[in-house]
Amino acid sequence: MKKRFQGKVAIVAGAGAVEDGLSNGIATAVTLAREGAKVFAVDRDLDRARETQRMIDAEGGECTLHQCDVTDQAQVDEMVGACVSRHGRVDVLFNNVGIHIRGCLSEEPADFDRVMRVNLNSFFLTMRAVLPHMLEQGRGAIVNNSSVAGIRSMLPTAGYSASKGAVIQLSQNVGVTYASRGIRCNVILPGYIATPRVSWRIAHEAGDDKALYERKMAERATQVPSGRFGEAWDVANAVAFLASDDAKYINATSLVIDGGLSASTTGLPW
Repeated sequence: MKKRFQGKVAIVAGAGAVEDGLSNGIATAVTLAREGAKVFAVDRDLDRARETQRMIDAEGGECTLHQCDVTDQAQVDEMVGACVSRHGRVDVLFNNVGIHIRGCLSEEPADFDRVMRVNLNSFFLTMRAVLPHMLEQGRGAIVNNSSVAGIRSMLPTAGYSASKGAVIQLSQNVGVTYASRGIRCNVILPGYIATPRVSWRIAHEAGDDKALYERKMAERATQVPSGRFGEAWDVANAVAFLASDDAKYINATSLVIDGGLSASTTGLPW
C-alpha cells in the first residue's frame, strides 16, 4: 500500500458513528492511518469514536481521540491547539460532521439554525483554526463533506440542502483565496452511502416494520444508475485522494460520489 501520508497529521472531525457499523468518518480515519497518517480523531461523543481508535491501533497505526463540539469556537481552537501540541503540525483536515432534520419550511426555525450551525458553521470554525498552522507550514489539504443534496433536490429538508450547498461555495472560496499559499480545499458530494446514519434514518421512518425497511432500502438502491448503495470506503478513498499529493493540482472543486445518481433523470427524491 502507498504511504501517501507518512509523517503527516490528519484531523478527522466527526470520526465516529451514530450507530454500530462503518461510517464515513471511521473509514476515512482508518484509510488515512493505513497510509501513514497520525490521525487526530475528533467527535463530540468519544464513545462513538473508540471503534475508530481500536481499528487503527489493531493495524499498528496511530490515533489520538479528542472530544470536541465543533460548533463551539473555544472548543475548536483548543482542539486544534491540542493536535499541534501533540504532533507539531496539521497537514490534513477532513470535516465530516453533519445532521439532518426532515422538513421543508415546516422545520422549526431553531432546527434550521441548528442544522446550519452543525453542517456549515462548524466547517468555518475548524478551517479558521487550522489555517494559521497550514500557512506557517506553507501547505495543507482540507476536504469538506457536502452531499449531492447540495446540488440537487433530494430530500424534503430546507436546512440540510441549504447547508450542503453552502459548504460547496465555502470550500471554493477558501481554495481560491489561499491557493497561492499552498492550501488546497476541496469538497466531496456523497450520494446514497450505506452508513449507520442512513440505515438509522430509514429504520426510523419504517418503525417496527422490517419489511417496510427492506423495501425502502431497495427503492433507494434502484434510484441509483449503478443499482446499489455506495460504501464508506468509497468516500474514504476519495478523501484520501483529494488530501494527498496525487491531487496536488486539484483545488476548489467538487468530487461527486454517487454512482451516477445526480446525473440521472430517473432518480426519485427521498
